[in-house]
Amino acid sequence: MEPTAKRVRVYVEGLPVADTTRALLVWEGPYYPTYYFPAEDVRMDALKATGETRHSPSRGDAPVHDVAGRPGAALVYGDDAPLEEIRGHVRFDWDAMDNWFEEDEEVFVHARDPYTRVDVLASSRHVRVEVGGVTVADSRSPRVLFETGLPPRYYLPKTDVRLDLLRPSETVTRCPYKGRAEYWSVGEDEPGRDLVWSYPTPLPESQKIAGLVAFYDEKVDVYIDGVLQPRPKTKFA
Repeated sequence: MEPTAKRVRVYVEGLPVADTTRALLVWEGPYYPTYYFPAEDVRMDALKATGETRHSPSRGDAPVHDVAGRPGAALVYGDDAPLEEIRGHVRFDWDAMDNWFEEDEEVFVHARDPYTRVDVLASSRHVRVEVGGVTVADSRSPRVLFETGLPPRYYLPKTDVRLDLLRPSETVTRCPYKGRAEYWSVGEDEPGRDLVWSYPTPLPESQKIAGLVAFYDEKVDVYIDGVLQPRPKTKFA
């Protein structure tokens, strides 16, 4: 855990239930942190104790609170918390809140990790993607997205992709660094489901991938300059 200098705000139905410049970033898991707010910077009158507690092996027991009618949306850590740094802090459930802001920019999905970096670089590598032995994409002008902790992602112009082989999906995901992604499947079979995605209007720091198409390298065959790449082993595999 560590402090952050960002101003962080949380809203429920237009009500600012937390507003602080003293938030803690707490890594409850390996992938990204969670915000903990000093109780002095929380609208405690919007919280109502449920009488229940939630246990964590590292953070101890915390009373569960409803937040402005949202059931079980906050944990309040008191003076008996085993970690001194989180005593007197409130943890909100991200998805139960309506809006999160870092400074004046809205953030989605989870808190941004200060140790995660996203770089998008133009490249002249020859990228060819096969699905089930069929070439679905072939490009010599990819944009390569390097994101901390993940394999490189090759974003390709749609004109270099066999769009006739793609089937629109209803799946939508959000990324705090890139924005909202839409998906396509390749063919009708389950192995081809949601293999392809694009960010039509990415966040400012990822503008260079706007409208380009990427594939799950974990699930397709990718050739870089004629060499078949090993499929990366990630949580998306």
